[in-house]
Amino acid sequence: MQVSGITMPGYRVYEYLIVLDPHEELCGRITQVKKDFFEVYKASRVANAFGSGKPHVTLVNFVQYELMEERLVNRLKTIAMGYYPIKVELKDYGSFPSHTIYINVISKLPIQSLVKEIRANAQRLMKLNDDNKPHFMMEPLIAVARKLLPWQYEKGWLEYSNKHFTGRFIADGMLLLKRPVGETDGPRMKYQVVERFQFQNLPVVTKQGELFM
Repeated sequence: MQVSGITMPGYRVYEYLIVLDPHEELCGRITQVKKDFFEVYKASRVANAFGSGKPHVTLVNFVQYELMEERLVNRLKTIAMGYYPIKVELKDYGSFPSHTIYINVISKLPIQSLVKEIRANAQRLMKLNDDNKPHFMMEPLIAVARKLLPWQYEKGWLEYSNKHFTGRFIADGMLLLKRPVGETDGPRMKYQVVERFQFQNLPVVTKQGELFM
């Protein structure tokens, strides 16, 4: 990821993801789908979509100084404490012409509500500067392959548009992942888990103004 306009040299900048992660059995099935796609279409950005290893639903992608991490963790903990576990339903495949094929998430509304909640209460802690603002994912999905070449997309989508996939999981929490920005030596570094935030569905009393203090 290219990061521009950094005004605090010497401070470490990380790329962060907030995600929902399926249970192990479903992760295994999705990983097999990715491997099968790679074996047929030799797409290099398959097995490690987003460089984070396990399959997941991305909620937010952003870059930020590491020194903001503690405040961000505390804010996400508060948001999760007041949120409820989410039933995530997966069905068949979708695509973004002409570069990405993914597994559809058909239970969109509760995930979109969570993304809006994070945006309302944590957006300012995720904004590095005017050139690097957080990207909130309002169309939930699980990537199979991205950054495909035109022929890989065309042949792959011709096949996968007729394939079927079903799965479901209960997201009882969300993960904050990070990796350093600007790693250029060797393969791209995988994301590391910062913290997991459990959805507890507890009454959390906060005032909108206080959340930006």
